[in-house]
Amino acid sequence: MSPNLTPKQKQLFEYIERHIQKKGYAPSQTEIAKHFGFKSLGTVQNYLVRLERQGVLRKTWNARRGVEPTAPFITSPQNQSDGSGISAVGAVPLPISLPLLGLVAAGKPIEAILDHETLEVPASMIKGGTHFVLKVSGNSMIEDGIFNGDYVVIKKQPSANNGQTVVALVGNEATIKRFYRRGSHVELHPANPAYQPLIIDSLVETREFKIEGVLVGLIRRYDTPS
Repeated sequence: MSPNLTPKQKQLFEYIERHIQKKGYAPSQTEIAKHFGFKSLGTVQNYLVRLERQGVLRKTWNARRGVEPTAPFITSPQNQSDGSGISAVGAVPLPISLPLLGLVAAGKPIEAILDHETLEVPASMIKGGTHFVLKVSGNSMIEDGIFNGDYVVIKKQPSANNGQTVVALVGNEATIKRFYRRGSHVELHPANPAYQPLIIDSLVETREFKIEGVLVGLIRRYDTPS
């Protein structure tokens, strides 16, 4: 049964869900306020609290983009899209198990650790192609809402657009950073002012550089000690 949400709550929830499906991460409170014309972030926070109480949203209070749907919202036929871009979800898809390949650094590059575990991720994150999961180690991407211990869902591909967050191999070491190509060199930018960009100059660099994939999703687990 669908949660008993008000029309405005449904619109806000569906906006968050579409944003995650399109960009791989949740909108910030500022982006939500701008989208709906709210004058105060307090209004946004009030909606997020109510959605969390309804059980359709999980919120991490210390994270910049720390919200995610607990499951796609199931709308009734009268709530289907009227051309506004909000479409109905007919069923809750089953999660997909992806291989957990090891650790990727969000600080200094570290060697990827081959593992044989899997992690279930929402089906909405998978849009075709090959995907895998890595566990984040370090805090150089915290301003993008990527924290130590998070799991990043990566779509495997050998190239990326400027500004995309990628997992890259530098030599035999893996790192997660924003990607920029500047002429003959590549820049891997952190999202933390305490860290410096990693510059790979193809004319003088002896280490091999390779893009392993681009970020399409983020999983944050709240495991309680046994």
